[in-house]
Amino acid sequence: MIDDLIARMTLRPSDATTAETLASKALELQREEEALPFVALAAERNGSNARLWQWTGLLHRAVDQHDQALPALNAAATIEPQDARVAQARAQVALEAGLDALPLFETALRLEPNNGDLLLSRAAARMAQGDAATAIAEIAALLALHPGWYPGHDRLIKLRWMMGDSLRSTEAIERALAANAGDLNLWRILILALIDARQFEAALDAVVRGRAVLGPQLTFTANEAAARSELGDVSGADALFAVMAKVDDLSVAIRHVRHLLRTGRVEQALPLIERWARPQGANRAMWPYAAIAWRLAGDARADWLNDPAFVRVIDLADRIDDLPALARRLRSLHRSSAPHLDQSVRGGTQTDGPLFSRVDPEIQALRALVVEAARDHLASLPAPDPRHPLLAYGRPARPRFAGSWSVRLTGEGGGHHANHVHPAGLISSAFYVTVPREAATGTQAGWLTLGSPQAELGLDIPPVRTIEPKPGRLVLFPSTMWHGTLPYSFGERMTVAFDIAPPLA
Repeated sequence: MIDDLIARMTLRPSDATTAETLASKALELQREEEALPFVALAAERNGSNARLWQWTGLLHRAVDQHDQALPALNAAATIEPQDARVAQARAQVALEAGLDALPLFETALRLEPNNGDLLLSRAAARMAQGDAATAIAEIAALLALHPGWYPGHDRLIKLRWMMGDSLRSTEAIERALAANAGDLNLWRILILALIDARQFEAALDAVVRGRAVLGPQLTFTANEAAARSELGDVSGADALFAVMAKVDDLSVAIRHVRHLLRTGRVEQALPLIERWARPQGANRAMWPYAAIAWRLAGDARADWLNDPAFVRVIDLADRIDDLPALARRLRSLHRSSAPHLDQSVRGGTQTDGPLFSRVDPEIQALRALVVEAARDHLASLPAPDPRHPLLAYGRPARPRFAGSWSVRLTGEGGGHHANHVHPAGLISSAFYVTVPREAATGTQAGWLTLGSPQAELGLDIPPVRTIEPKPGRLVLFPSTMWHGTLPYSFGERMTVAFDIAPPLA
C-alpha cells in the first residue's frame, strides 16, 4: 500500500488527503523515511494545512530527527494554535530533544487540562530542568484530588524512589487505598512496586490486606508466590504455583520457571520454557531462562542461543572528536540521586527519557557512530533462523532504537549493574565514556559480564565472557543475554546504552 500511495503522490504532489494517508501508513509500517519527502513537500505546497505540518513533524520524530520535527510542529501550531494534539506533540518533541519544554507543556495543558499524559510529561520537563520537588508535589496534589489516576501513582512512586525518598514512595497510594480498598488496580501497582524494590515482606503484607477486601485474585496469588520464592519459602511458593497450574499467563510461567530454577528443579522448568519461548512478542522474555536451563542441563541449544558470534566489541575512541566533552554533557543529565526503582543500577544513577533524541551535538555524533556499528553488526550475523530470538528477524538498513540512556556509577558501596536482560530489545549495548582506573588493574573490577543470571536465583553459573571496559569501546550483544558488571570500589564508570528494536515481523 505504501508503494501505491507514493506513486500517487509522485503524480499529484499537492494531494493533501493522500499525503495524510501515506504518513499514517508509513508510521504504522515503519517506513517513515520513504514517506517523508512526499509528505513534507505536500505540507509546503499546502502551506496552511496544519495537519500536514503535524504529520511531517511526527515522521521526523519517528526517525529521531527532532531538530527537523520541531520546525514542522511549530508551523502547525502557528496555523492551529488551539489544536491540543499539535500542542502536545510539539511539547513532547521539545522534551525529547533536550530543550526547555515546560512552557510548551503549560500551553498544551491550557488546551487540555485533564490530559494525564500531558501532566506526567510536564513532570518530566520539570525533572529535566532540575526541579524534581515541584514535579513530585504537583503529581501528589493531583492524586489527592484524583486517587484513581493509576499512571500518576506509578510515576510518583518511581520519582520519589529515584530522588532518594524511598520511605515516602508509596505514601500516596497507601492513602488512596485507605479510601478505596476495593480497587484492585491500586493494589496491583503497590504490590508490583514493592516487588521491584525487593521489599518482599511488605509485598506479602499488601497481598494479605488486599485479599481481605477482594478475596482470591490472580494478582495476589502470583505475587505472593513470587515473593515467597524470593524469600526462600519453597513449600509456600510450591503450593501457590500448584493453585495456578492451569493459568495460561506468561508472567505466571516466568515466575514459576524462576522458582523451579532457584530450587534446582531444572527438569520441571524445561517443559514450561519449551511451551512459552517464542522469537516474537512478549514471549521473548522466556529466552533468558532457556539459556540458564539449557546450560544447567548440558543442552547444546545453550550454544545455539548465545553463540559467541552474537557479541561484537568495537573500539570507537579514534572516531570521537572529544570524549571528555561527551562525558561533561552526560554528567549534566544525571539529575536523580538514586537508582531507578525497576532498573539494574546499583550505586549510581540513570538518565530519563530517550537519550539519542536529544539535539546536543556530542550525543548526535555518538548516535551516528553507533547506528553505523549496529547496522554493520546486524548485517554480519549468521543466516536467518525463524526459531531464534535474534536471527528470526530481518536485517534493517536503519536500526531503530527501543531505548537509549546513560548510566553513571561511582563505585561507592561496590557500584555495579546487577545481572539483567532487555527482552523487549533485539540487540543491547554498552558504550564506555569513562572507566575507573581499577578496571585496568587485572582484577576485572567493573568489567562487563555476559551469560551469568541474576544473583537472586542463587545459581553458580559463570559468565560465558567478560569484557574489559575502555573509553570509546562499544559492546553489542543479544538483548535476551544476561549481562551485568562486576563491582568496583572507586572512580567513575559512565556509559551510554541503547537497545535496538526488533523489526516488524
